[in-house]
Amino acid sequence: MLMSLPPRILLSPPDVGRAERESLLDAFDTNWISTAGPAIEEFEASMAAFIGRPCVAVASGTSGLHLALRLAGVAAGDVVLCQTFTFAASANPILYERAEPWFLDSEHRTWNLDPNALEDAIRALARIGRRPRALIAVHLYGMPAEIHSIRDLCDRHGVALIEDAAESLGSTVGAEPTARSRNPELEIPTGEGTQPESARQTGGFGLAGVFSFNGNKIITTAGGGMIAVDSAAAAARLRKWSTQSREPAAHYEHAELGYNYRLSNLLAALGCAQLASLPNKILRRREIFRRYREAFQGFQGVEFQPEEEGSRSNRWLTALYLDPNEWGNCRDALITRLAARGIESRPLWKPMHRQPLYLNSRHFGSSLSEALFAGGICLPSGSSLREVEQQEICEEIAGFLRETSSRDRSRAGHLPMNDQRERSTKRRVSTPHARAAISNPSVTRPNGNPVGTNRQSHFEFAPGGETPWSASANT
Repeated sequence: MLMSLPPRILLSPPDVGRAERESLLDAFDTNWISTAGPAIEEFEASMAAFIGRPCVAVASGTSGLHLALRLAGVAAGDVVLCQTFTFAASANPILYERAEPWFLDSEHRTWNLDPNALEDAIRALARIGRRPRALIAVHLYGMPAEIHSIRDLCDRHGVALIEDAAESLGSTVGAEPTARSRNPELEIPTGEGTQPESARQTGGFGLAGVFSFNGNKIITTAGGGMIAVDSAAAAARLRKWSTQSREPAAHYEHAELGYNYRLSNLLAALGCAQLASLPNKILRRREIFRRYREAFQGFQGVEFQPEEEGSRSNRWLTALYLDPNEWGNCRDALITRLAARGIESRPLWKPMHRQPLYLNSRHFGSSLSEALFAGGICLPSGSSLREVEQQEICEEIAGFLRETSSRDRSRAGHLPMNDQRERSTKRRVSTPHARAAISNPSVTRPNGNPVGTNRQSHFEFAPGGETPWSASANT
């Protein structure tokens, strides 16, 4: 049996140096230790210039999402839509406000929130005379979501859009995709170089965009976050709420609920130094992704998180998927093999609608997130990863794949999706026929690769997470 060693090659460790040390010591030596000071103001101003919106520094990305929900007016009993394929911190703040989360599955083109599932959920609420108060859309592993389509739907139906950009600082989105489909000559090129002038930062499309500076993020303040909002007035409200909602009085006066959510000046000083090196960190992670992709391009059924034309991911983590038709249920064995060599890796996120905390929540869309969870893995991607270390990782994975013969590949454990068409350039018009399968007990699951295909179904899943196929589809 393989034994795990303490990881010597980490998934995404902090990448800090002399500049960060000097910035921290300057804040320390000038005695700006608390949640006030010049480094906070500098960090907010630098982020605002980078994102193109007013910014407020907070204690974590989670606290930023909580404040964004308050800004959207979310209250007890409201429905808040949320991407299911994400970390729990995206969804938990919904419960802080005693609202009800409804989860939306992913699409194939970015593995992020599917606009078709979003439209289905909005229509389901409209049939009972309601609408969602807000939507939390995630840019997963740094990959920009189909934010133009998502924002258009939110604007059309009066839904506040909150971007969870915790993992996507520095990722950009290009022009409206409809312009590219009408005239291919106007398509925005992608590549390793600079983005066109029309590119916009993730976190800058909705009511609020929330970033995280946890220790494993592309830049870190050890722990911290930032909220980018659409107006200076909104930023002032958030800043007040994050400091216990103190009124401008000599004594401690409070007229509304507030929180201890402000970032400290010491951590902001670290953030100022880190932000200056962000462009280089993005280039490093994109280069790491490129080497992984080249290393495994000869293996059929090894698929990487795709990047849409016009978008540019920071490639915070390299995420890949092992097609069950080629590799069966070998993902966990690969993680164990890497751990035995001191190499850290992780499964992709377990969907929120399959978490014990959220089993009674509504779910809309396909089963793509479940397939990705079953067969997906994150590889070491830190900007400080040395080329010789990445070569070792690639050799270990390649050796494992070569040793995994067809006789040893178990077909169990993956949940293929239903085989129904999905249009890649235009959102599908939802029809009653697609929903009719919900009540049809004879619907069976076809074989096939659930991720690489460009076909997808959009079911509304019942509370408790049961699928149209069976209650035991994922046991």
